[in-house]
Amino acid sequence: MTTPAQGLHTHVLDTLGLEIAAGEHPPGQVLRTDELAQRFDVSRTVVREVVRVLESMHLVESRRRVGVTVRPTEEWNVYDPQVIRWRLAGTDRPRQLRSLTVLRSAIEPVAASLAARHATPDQCAQLTERALGMVATSRGQQLEGYLEHDIAFHRIVLNASGNEMFARLGDVVAEVLAGRTHHQVMFEDPDPAAVTLHVRLAEAVREGDAARAERLTQEIAVGALHELDVLAP
Repeated sequence: MTTPAQGLHTHVLDTLGLEIAAGEHPPGQVLRTDELAQRFDVSRTVVREVVRVLESMHLVESRRRVGVTVRPTEEWNVYDPQVIRWRLAGTDRPRQLRSLTVLRSAIEPVAASLAARHATPDQCAQLTERALGMVATSRGQQLEGYLEHDIAFHRIVLNASGNEMFARLGDVVAEVLAGRTHHQVMFEDPDPAAVTLHVRLAEAVREGDAARAERLTQEIAVGALHELDVLAP
């Protein structure tokens, strides 16, 4: 259960995070703790807690006698799921989606190839189950249900790769997929060709066909980039 204090913390954090990500507070701007406390009608303790979170994401740095300074964009922790969420909520969404989708196209095909070599029988079964779930929710504008299966599918591929660095990108991929859905950068029903590719990928992993798994995942990535060309040019 969220307490009033937690609710205030979340509100201030989301508001400032969104503003910084959108460029409303440009790099070098100094934010005063007392002014933030007055603006949001919260205690300085709440503001300090929020600043600590923003510091952990490298969005700001706090210095005594200076204040809270917004850091340059290139210093941000752009892999932080919350930072991704904030950036996708802003006007720079098309570029962010493209950047993240290109990252996926570089990482996921290799992860799928490794998954075909290392996936356990249980992971193969989960992958098939999620692919079938995507099929079942791919019609009738069931985008939230489809998203749940889609995120789980890609997490399984990354985890099944056996590479802990790839596995840690599961949250990044989840935010990309969620951002596409929640900001209407998706067709009302998913592309049937993309759904079929996921089913075929599950088969390739189950059959241990690494080359086919890598090729199919690359096709999925190319399709996602094409959708962005259409929906978020």
